[in-house]
Amino acid sequence: MYRLGVDVGGTNTDAALLDEALQVFHTVKVPTTKDVESGIYEAITKVVEQSKIDISSIAYAMLGTTHCTNAIVERKRLNKVGVIRIGKPATTAIPPLTDWPQDLREKVEAASAIVSGGYEFDGRLISELNKEEVIQFCREIRGCAESIAISGVFAPVNKEQEETVAAWVKEELGDIPISLSNEIGSIGVLERENATILNAALITTGQAVIQGFARALSSLHIDAEMFFSQNDGTLMNAAYALRYPILTIGCGPTNSIRGSAHLSGLNDAVVLDVGGTTSDIGILTNGFPRQSSLAVTIGGVKTNFRMPDILSIGLGGGTRIVESDGTVTIGPESVGYEITKKALLFGGDILTTSDIITRLGLAFEDKANHVNHLSFAFCNRVYEQMTEMIVDAVDQMKTSAKEVPLILSGGGSIIVPNSLKGVSEVIRPNHFDAANAIGAALGKVSGDVEQIYNLDKMSREEAIEDAKKIATAKAIKAGADDKEISIISVEQIPLAYLPGNALFVSVKAVGDLQHSHSK
Repeated sequence: MYRLGVDVGGTNTDAALLDEALQVFHTVKVPTTKDVESGIYEAITKVVEQSKIDISSIAYAMLGTTHCTNAIVERKRLNKVGVIRIGKPATTAIPPLTDWPQDLREKVEAASAIVSGGYEFDGRLISELNKEEVIQFCREIRGCAESIAISGVFAPVNKEQEETVAAWVKEELGDIPISLSNEIGSIGVLERENATILNAALITTGQAVIQGFARALSSLHIDAEMFFSQNDGTLMNAAYALRYPILTIGCGPTNSIRGSAHLSGLNDAVVLDVGGTTSDIGILTNGFPRQSSLAVTIGGVKTNFRMPDILSIGLGGGTRIVESDGTVTIGPESVGYEITKKALLFGGDILTTSDIITRLGLAFEDKANHVNHLSFAFCNRVYEQMTEMIVDAVDQMKTSAKEVPLILSGGGSIIVPNSLKGVSEVIRPNHFDAANAIGAALGKVSGDVEQIYNLDKMSREEAIEDAKKIATAKAIKAGADDKEISIISVEQIPLAYLPGNALFVSVKAVGDLQHSHSK
């Protein structure tokens, strides 16, 4: 039984086949198409034809895609959202969507309301719900809201009010898609609310992605279970992805990090993914990407759901080099996917990083005649500057001065030298240019929880055990085999600034795919 992994990037769509032992069987790369779906179809067709496998032996198909990120950035294909915050009178000073960019807010907001309710940090009631307020708001937005976002004060600690309000909304508006904040973000009401609104806005785009992938597989007669890449390096099934499309954001660099770990056999390292336009640097910890501890901004909106800790710099295979008055400027402009037309080595008239390494004899030997006119000393100077950019970026991501291994992925990584300051070794594994599709195919399934517990009411051990149970249940819901789940991280932080004996607990559970597929 094979696994098929597909990763859609800005320039290329990659597809990879992995066998039962998770060894790479075949990979292909095709240009990403404007409608995306035909690029996916072409990549799958190509990998199946070239590998000559029997399509009935593909048991799982995984997709990593930038659809949802692009929808937010481009302000296109977004649902109109009715926003309900449960937090009156405690949170009325700052209304929902206050800090959103105006153009995005206009695209997304149908209307918003703050209704009575909310909890303290330990789950105690701030105020009771008022059903009439919810019903009144539903009547106001009937016909103009396509989905609903509900967020309550400290809802991750106690989700009861969010679920009650959701039931009232369904009574009034019927089967409308509803996003609940306790299922999406962590503690922090405004950022969690923002993530929930974005999730509700992406419901239609999420459906289009899932249906498009299903159509591509069906038209090729591939009967495989579908899974979708999440931004923490794990997978979710189609039903879960339909509910939480926001969780696909940021899965591109994450897939590269996971793929690099698999190809190199390392669980702890720095990963450098070099594309045509940017270099993304992430940290591999226990085989998974290190998560960011900062609020993550998406399309100008601050959120707080889990995202990989990634540093992007404007240096790639197509980055432009400009010299003015003896000063060399590298990027951030890039020729991107037009490199094969515009770069000097392909007969174009724009100087790029790829031209520099070609002149230095490090790549594209067959194209050297196009760049022989460049000064060798000048190219050396630019190459040193490029290398310095990479060294600085790697240093920013490291947590100590100790030398660490660096794994390269992405086609643009030909611009990286074989040794770097602060790096113990530079590793270019086989299939490094398709690490993203390989990372998509690998997937395990995860569940996360971040919750505050009051230790006056329970012991520390009971709090951690409860968090583990919730994380495990979430992993099973996302498609993990309940017999193959392990807890890979437990964090606990005492919260001295809250009254009582408060403890913040964060737990991540990871499991293998559910083996429900039968041929």
